[in-house]
Formats: sequence, structure tokens, C-alpha cells
Amino acid sequence: MAVDLAVSRHGKLDIMFNNAGVLGSLARTPLADQDLADFDHVMAINSRGAMAGVKHAARVMAPRRTGSIICTASIAGVLVSVAPHPYSVSKAAVVGLVRTVAGEMARSGVRVNAISPNYIATPLVMRLLAEWYPKESAEGHRRIVEGGINEMEGAVLEPKDIARAALYLASDEARYVNGHNLVVDGGFTVGKVPNMPAPAE
Repeated sequence: MAVDLAVSRHGKLDIMFNNAGVLGSLARTPLADQDLADFDHVMAINSRGAMAGVKHAARVMAPRRTGSIICTASIAGVLVSVAPHPYSVSKAAVVGLVRTVAGEMARSGVRVNAISPNYIATPLVMRLLAEWYPKESAEGHRRIVEGGINEMEGAVLEPKDIARAALYLASDEARYVNGHNLVVDGGFTVGKVPNMPAPAE
């Protein structure tokens, strides 16, 4: 187990970053036709996996009365209609997990927070857009990410922006930040109407 390996090598665990996740089926399936096996698969990795990471980090952090646990959520857990149902539900569950355990962990000196990024042109997102917009080129998919669903003028969200958010939450500068979902989206979720073409049927 990763937590026990970290403790055996370093004698302690200061920071846990839960950053694993899957999209599941890329189909924009109506709720009545939702494949529950796909839903279970996505929930098992994205939600149960986050819970397992938090649980095992808490097991070694709480006795030391210090630590920072960070979970990657998503704007899909905050704003509807930007991802398939299973993914959106799983990421909303991650935010719920953080809020549920933060108070308990605070009494042991451990902070638990989430980061909810907007779309970034990663291979995972590009695969999603290729499925949704098969007639668009890769450059067209990149334009959707960097223009159509980008709210912040003069900036494009990059992986390093999420790394900086995680570094902040892990640091002593965030020593009193707990139970927070840090949305890194340039203002997208506070009222942006996606400027995206309708996905192919």
C-alpha cells in the first residue's frame, strides 16, 4: 500500500494527494439508459478510491496530529452538463467526502481539501472531445478547451496551475484552510454558459 510504503521510507506522511480518476463511458447517455456497471466502475475508482486514500492517510496522520490531504474533484461535480453522469456524480461525491471528513480530521490537526479544475487539454480530455465532436480536428478540440470553455481572458488553464493550487493547500500558508473545494476554473462555474457546439448524436 502506498501510504505504508511512504511511512516505511520516510518515517511519516505529511501530504496525501488523491489524484486518480477515470471518465468511464464517454457516451452522453440519457439517465434512463445509463449503464449501471459503468457507473459502478467510475464510482469505485473516483469516489471509493478517494475515500480509501483519505482513510489510510488519516490512519497515519491523525496520531501525529498533523497532515494535509488533497483530493482532485472537478468542475463536473459543481456544474451540471459538462461531463457524463457517472463522472459528474463521482466528483460531486469527492467534494462531499472532503466536507464530511474535514471537521473530524481538524480535531486531529489534519486538513482535508479538494481541488476542482476546469478542462485542461490533457490526453484524457482530448479523447473525450474527440468522442463528442468527431468531425472536429485536434486543433478544433484544443480551441474548445482554450476558448469555448475558458472564461479567463488572457490566460489558459495548464497542469502547472493545478500543481500550484495543490502546493498551496499542502503548505503552511493554508494552515487554516480545511474542508474547502478550491475551484480553479477562471470563473467558469459562476455563470458561464458553455460556448461549445452540441455533441454529435
